[in-house]
Amino acid sequence: MPDAPLLAGQPGIQRFPRPELTLFIKRDFLDPATCSGLVERIDANRRPSTIADDLGYEAFRTSETCDLEDSDPFVAAINAQLATFSGLDPAHGEPLQGQRYAVGQEFKAHTDYFEPKGLDYETYCGRSGNRTWTLMVYLNEPQAGGATRFTQVGKTIQPETGKLLAWSNRLPDGGFNPATIHHGMKVRAGTKYVITKWYRERPWAG
Repeated sequence: MPDAPLLAGQPGIQRFPRPELTLFIKRDFLDPATCSGLVERIDANRRPSTIADDLGYEAFRTSETCDLEDSDPFVAAINAQLATFSGLDPAHGEPLQGQRYAVGQEFKAHTDYFEPKGLDYETYCGRSGNRTWTLMVYLNEPQAGGATRFTQVGKTIQPETGKLLAWSNRLPDGGFNPATIHHGMKVRAGTKYVITKWYRERPWAG
């Protein structure tokens, strides 16, 4: 199982102090200028977000998404920074994504890994396997709302410009960890921007 061997030893890293969830937080991972450059790219190419195994729940994920291409040197540098900081193999990384949440938009409680019995499992995991790690960076601070809440362990994290969250979607035995369920809470005022990088069990093959 791909691991993130460098995270725990990084300067300024904070680790969630309970065994149910392997979660790290690093403030100021990206500088404000880099965050602004990503916001500009997200605004230029955003589209409605989608979900796997869509069971028809109304307004489950109401954000907008932007695919950030590695052919852009600015994006490639951020991908490299994430891999270097975490120790995760960049070959296992999905393309970087940006998300934009306007007032009232949210992503209700969900896990990032794909359910093995889900309708879309083979479509999303047949080539590269399931998601092992999630790295997410807040690009700004909305005026109100927009926190990330890990509902099963009662941990709520407020957006701060440049703050990185990194968590393992797996248990020590390699199984999937239901304690990673998290809610991108509604933005109450302003707009929230984040980037998300997911890593897979095997090298990314699209």
